[in-house]
Parts: sequence; C-alpha cells; structure tokens
Amino acid sequence: MGWATKDHQVCLAHLIRDVQYAIDCGDDVLGPDLRRLLEEACGIGSRRADLSDATLKSYKYRLEARLDRLMARTPRRSAGVALAAMIKRTRRFLFVFLTNRELPPTNNGSERAIRLTLAGKPLAPPVPS
Repeated sequence: MGWATKDHQVCLAHLIRDVQYAIDCGDDVLGPDLRRLLEEACGIGSRRADLSDATLKSYKYRLEARLDRLMARTPRRSAGVALAAMIKRTRRFLFVFLTNRELPPTNNGSERAIRLTLAGKPLAPPVPS
C-alpha cells in the first residue's frame, strides 16, 4: 500500500544491506550470490548513461535469468527464508531502473539531500523558559 504500481524502484543499496543481514544470520544458500547479483546491478546503474537501451535490456534479461536460478534454491535458515519471501514480494521492482532512465538504482542521493537539509536543524525543539 502506498507504493506506485508502475515505475517504482526498490533501493538496491538498502536491499544489499538486508541481504548482508541474512548472510550474517547464517544464510549461505541465497544471500552471497544475491548480494553479488545486486552489486552487479548497481554497477550497471552507475554506467547506465553510457549504455544503449538495447544493452540495458540485455543486462536486465541476464539479471532476471540469474535471479530465476537463485530463487529456485531452498534456503535452510530462517533468515534466508525471510529474504526469499522479501525478494518474491519486491521482485518486479528490482530492475526497473534498467528500463526507466529517470529512476536511480538506489535512493542514496535522495537520502543525502535530506540529511543535508536536516543537518542545520536542532535535534530537539527549544525548551520554553
């Protein structure tokens, strides 16, 4: 609820952090290869301006095929099971940035802008005297 039904991009940097948490909790079936896949997708995103639409489409096809193979695995630990469920829920929003150049693969730029805006504000309202 609240998400766009079209052209929404999951922040891959945050997803990588969640994958790392699953790895740290013992998932060795899905997490390590999923992290590599997402890191590769971020790398493609950083080179996107120099790539043609046909190349991006090819990359998306390859990433989706690798993700298909990863999702066919059965995690043994609860963190891996939870990770697989999260990927199933958000899968259609993982690689939207490859077909919509207006969307970045991460929202790190937006978060930095918010942090800079909030940096000059006091942490607590002044106490009336």
